[in-house]
Amino acid sequence: MTRHFLKDDDISPAEQALLIDRAIAMKANRFSEKPFSGPQTVAVIFDKTSTRTRVSFAVGVADLGGVPLIIDTGVSQLGKKESVADTARVLERQVAQIVWRTYAQSGLDQMAANSSVPVINALSDSWHPCQLLADLVTIKENFGKTAGLKIAYIGDAANNMGNSYLVACAMAGMSVSVAAPKGYEPDPEVVARAKQIAADFNAEIVVTSDPQLAAASADVVVTDTWISMGMESEAKQREQDFAGFTVDQELMEAANSEAIFLHCLPAYRGFEVSAEVIDGPQSVIWQEAENRLHAQKALMAWLAEQN
Repeated sequence: MTRHFLKDDDISPAEQALLIDRAIAMKANRFSEKPFSGPQTVAVIFDKTSTRTRVSFAVGVADLGGVPLIIDTGVSQLGKKESVADTARVLERQVAQIVWRTYAQSGLDQMAANSSVPVINALSDSWHPCQLLADLVTIKENFGKTAGLKIAYIGDAANNMGNSYLVACAMAGMSVSVAAPKGYEPDPEVVARAKQIAADFNAEIVVTSDPQLAAASADVVVTDTWISMGMESEAKQREQDFAGFTVDQELMEAANSEAIFLHCLPAYRGFEVSAEVIDGPQSVIWQEAENRLHAQKALMAWLAEQN
């Protein structure tokens, strides 16, 4: 059966750990693996605008000996004149893997159900699993481990980042504390799934409305934009709702003294994070952004071996 990567727990905790270590090894020896030599082509499809995802997948496929075929759906038939299922059947006969940055998770599910080659979720409205692989690589590089650490996620937890941080970090043996204002709490089903996974590692999952409580003794503090793509009309309301949830120096001081700050970017200084924090010594956002490349290369190489 074809292996896909559509959400964080499509792999096991053991497989996740192997991918983290493989990414670190590939980062140290960037051109060591060529699973797409030939060259084979990887389709990289974009419904949403992108910087890090577009660059990291295009460069990553090339590093692995392949050719990235970048498809902007505005100039393709996908989802308009042709169904997702039919598109998958066309692509599977010509490309080695399919990477898709899209809206509804159901589209990725359809693509995978009709594809004999691996499908990778490069972001959906429900999950952002490639970002979490990169974050976990960054955490391991900084602490030498993931298990036993605590991560605090501050802000909008009713989104793809909230979902992925809960599940992926629990899989990595981390305790996860989420602080979100009322109305922006994580999906209860996702919280239940994270707690189920965390129990195997004696880790804790906590959801609160108190950022200071969430950040207390954290090893990693992370946030995301309050206003994601498509939410621009809600900007003023969201700025009011998230008052008090900015990751500033006072909040970082509640965390461990060696704590690091993560942000998947793009960031809006003065809103979800202060300039003092994101541009300060505890911020490792550029290392994190680079690690999208290495984590995704490890994932693509691994999927090539599974299928």
